[in-house]
Amino acid sequence: MPAPTPRSTAVALLDKVLGDGRLLAELTAPLARLSPPDRARALRLANDTLRGMDRADRLLARQLRKTPQLHVMNILRLGTVELCMGGDAHGVVDELVTLVGTHPRYKRLRGLVNAILRQMAGDAGKPWKDLRIPRLPNWLRDPLVSAWGNGAVSAMEKAHFAGAPLDLTLKPGEDPTAWADRLGGTALPTGSVRIGDAGQVSALPGFEDGHWWVQDAAAALPVRILAPRPGEFILDLCAAPGGKTLQLAAAGAQVTALDTSEKRMARVTENLDRTGLSATCVTQDAFAFTEGSFDAILVDAPCSATGTIRRHPDLPHAKDGSDFGALIEQQARMIDHALTLLAPGGRLLFCTCSLLPDEGEVQVEEALARHPGLATDTAALDRPGIDPAWITEEGGLRLRPDHWPDLGGMDGFYIALLRKT
Repeated sequence: MPAPTPRSTAVALLDKVLGDGRLLAELTAPLARLSPPDRARALRLANDTLRGMDRADRLLARQLRKTPQLHVMNILRLGTVELCMGGDAHGVVDELVTLVGTHPRYKRLRGLVNAILRQMAGDAGKPWKDLRIPRLPNWLRDPLVSAWGNGAVSAMEKAHFAGAPLDLTLKPGEDPTAWADRLGGTALPTGSVRIGDAGQVSALPGFEDGHWWVQDAAAALPVRILAPRPGEFILDLCAAPGGKTLQLAAAGAQVTALDTSEKRMARVTENLDRTGLSATCVTQDAFAFTEGSFDAILVDAPCSATGTIRRHPDLPHAKDGSDFGALIEQQARMIDHALTLLAPGGRLLFCTCSLLPDEGEVQVEEALARHPGLATDTAALDRPGIDPAWITEEGGLRLRPDHWPDLGGMDGFYIALLRKT
């Protein structure tokens, strides 16, 4: 069997996402045999193909009399996207023709793949830039249009298609402008640093020394709003992958980081070690944890993750919304459980990386109705870079991918700070 390459691995990833409904984050085995730079390239190729798949399918439909088997179609999709985005025609076509030729079931289609990709490298690929921005599937688009309107959703789709730059959160005391200059990036209004074409993250200055960690600018805002103080006892109830734990620890809080996944908690521990920060790490189901009375609790609840599609374009293809009801119920239970662990006068920060109001605004409205004496703290939302127009009626903060269009967007998030009296 030939050694895997970034392109062959990207096709294998596409087969799993589009054939088996798997998320890219779950697919570690196909990437394991690649070097870190090749691993990054394979993921980039797979993500680019998923973002541009609607356009690729439209162009391919003009050339195909019938749709081939999924593996072959994914080879054509990847090749079409790469060629239409400026890839080297000789390298793309030759490698993908060879790839289909090594498959015992599909090698008879080498001629078809060769002919179509050569057409895409020529005139057949020229309409690419004039095709519409790829749309979300109807199962997700329809509820989002109902919540935010067609214009806003179209703007979100534009942000999804553009993809996401790399955002970094700096340790307290580090100068965002200085690091932006050093890394060739931009200092964002909220204090994060954004890099357009980062390449291999672990090779960037400051990574090994733990001066910063990767975290979307929107994901960094919950802790900034919580405003942890040195010495406070704070529970990060759903801690992995750990960005918020690092923020809390860097602020000097006494942090208990809890998550149910041993593998994901191992990443939290690795990042704490790299950055020289400390927290008590607990691997346990959140609902089984009953210890302590905390000054503040951060609940980044399991959710649909629909706010992260600009970084995870596999999500609309791997999910269909059927599990969202159970997630919404779990979020409500998690708020109720967290309140039992909160000291009187304590602060509960609830957030989800979702674009669905049922996982944000509605959750908080219903929590306020269930718990007399619980109130939102809108004054806490007055932070650098936050537009007052993002503050919602019930006192939370709604972030969307179409915010900051001139800066590269942000993840979709809902954030609310609740105070227990």
